[in-house]
Amino acid sequence: MTQDRLGEYARSGRALLAVYLAGGCIVGLTEERSTVEPGVDPEPGSEAELRRFARLQERLGPLYRKLAADPRAPQTVVVVPSLSLDAEELAKISGVHHYEERLLCMLMLLRRPRTNVVFVTSQHVATAVIDYYLHLLPGVPLRHARSRLTLLACHDASDVPLTKKILDRPRLMDRIREAIPDTRSAHVSCFNSTPLERTLAVQLGIPLYGNDPALNYLGTKSGSRELFREAGVPLPDGFENLRDGDDIKEAVVELKRRDRSLRRVAIKLDEGFSGEGNAVFSYEGAPEGEALAGWVAKELPRRTKFEAGGESWERYERKFQEMGGIVESWMEGEEVRSPSVQCRINPTGEASVVSTHDQVLGGPSGQIFLGSTFPADAAYSRDLKEAGDRVGEVLKKRGALGRFAIDFISMRRGSGWEHAAIEINLRKGGTTHPYLILRFLTDGVYDPEDGLYCTPTDKPCYYYASDNLQSPHYKGLTPDDLIDIAVNNGLHFDSASQQGVIFHLIGALSQYGKLGTVCIGDSHEKAQQFYKDTVEVLDRESRR
Repeated sequence: MTQDRLGEYARSGRALLAVYLAGGCIVGLTEERSTVEPGVDPEPGSEAELRRFARLQERLGPLYRKLAADPRAPQTVVVVPSLSLDAEELAKISGVHHYEERLLCMLMLLRRPRTNVVFVTSQHVATAVIDYYLHLLPGVPLRHARSRLTLLACHDASDVPLTKKILDRPRLMDRIREAIPDTRSAHVSCFNSTPLERTLAVQLGIPLYGNDPALNYLGTKSGSRELFREAGVPLPDGFENLRDGDDIKEAVVELKRRDRSLRRVAIKLDEGFSGEGNAVFSYEGAPEGEALAGWVAKELPRRTKFEAGGESWERYERKFQEMGGIVESWMEGEEVRSPSVQCRINPTGEASVVSTHDQVLGGPSGQIFLGSTFPADAAYSRDLKEAGDRVGEVLKKRGALGRFAIDFISMRRGSGWEHAAIEINLRKGGTTHPYLILRFLTDGVYDPEDGLYCTPTDKPCYYYASDNLQSPHYKGLTPDDLIDIAVNNGLHFDSASQQGVIFHLIGALSQYGKLGTVCIGDSHEKAQQFYKDTVEVLDRESRR
């Protein structure tokens, strides 16, 4: 692939984003003279909807400042944990429909005595699971919290995004509206924001605490690489905005010609999720010179290794043509880690680093997210913070809002570490719910300067979190069984010591033998021990 052609793809990606951004602000916010009659929803994606969405978003700043000044101020949070992502990519994840339950941590907002939560899911969530979370609430009677919680379900297990299911059910939309006492003090909270979530916010008449979907390109693999360059954050050598198998081949050839010592490259779908859209190609046995291009063309379909089980080159190439993607150099080192930094841009436009993690990865080449440890190693947590600050400033200027995370590959170099940024998740992610659970339960604060999280009594907290505690022996265990096992074996969170185990993804347990945990301790070692004890207990009890 020529440099001109690769540059053309990059320019076209930026041009497309510019069109989206321009389309969202053609009409000034003060010019809303809606052509839509009162009570009639504008057409999804229309200029009328974009104008109405922009006006709704103006409410977030004042609401945020009001709640920051008075946590007892009334508000309603409509939680829509829709994974509005590519259905084929999501299907690669075991029990993915139950991933909506990861945002049950938002029920802990009920700690605020005048906060109402409306939680909508695809399928009914077991009462035992809801009670489990409500019993975790410190200082709030369960009855009081329950009275401010509205649970609604679509009763639909299809792979259609939850938000689409809601929009397709007018009576359900009415029930959500009825559960909002005052739309002026309400907002939608979601996993990721797409045109579907924008339409939902407009039709409910409340703002969306999330990015304008016009910015979604910045959260793709290609958009991430462009933004890292703009922010001055190091990244692997590679190419973005690739569109088909020929682009992949030419990028693979060019990277090897640039670096003759290169052993592998990573191939990634632009909108892959949790590492399942990634693949690896090895140069082992590759010839030099002019024979390289022909060798790559022949070997690429045969030796590319996919992270997702059952994937084939034919299917992957077809998906690549639909979605686009990148090829980048595989980072090597004597010790390699995969840390991440989590950031937030609040409704008043302030960007901040909220946490750092070391990711626990698995899969054939170690690219699938399994869990995380918090906080990241102090040897490089400040490096992550500084990179997060730089990226946050660029995203803030682009108008981004809400939580985002940056993933890195970190290689030990002598006594220090070298970092390469590889991805921006412009949404909530696998590290969001464990950290929110910790915050809600302990009221602590993360200090990005020293990389430590401490409670109000200056007690440090650490955790080991996993979304993939899985065994075939766990199948058949119900939520009630899990809670019995946890109580009988002391696997619970102790509010006095502020240590212990919290479960999530409980709904996936019986069918898939899978659940998640957050194990909180006063050291990394204690958190890891809680996790090991949990696995040991579940393994023993599930074989009875």
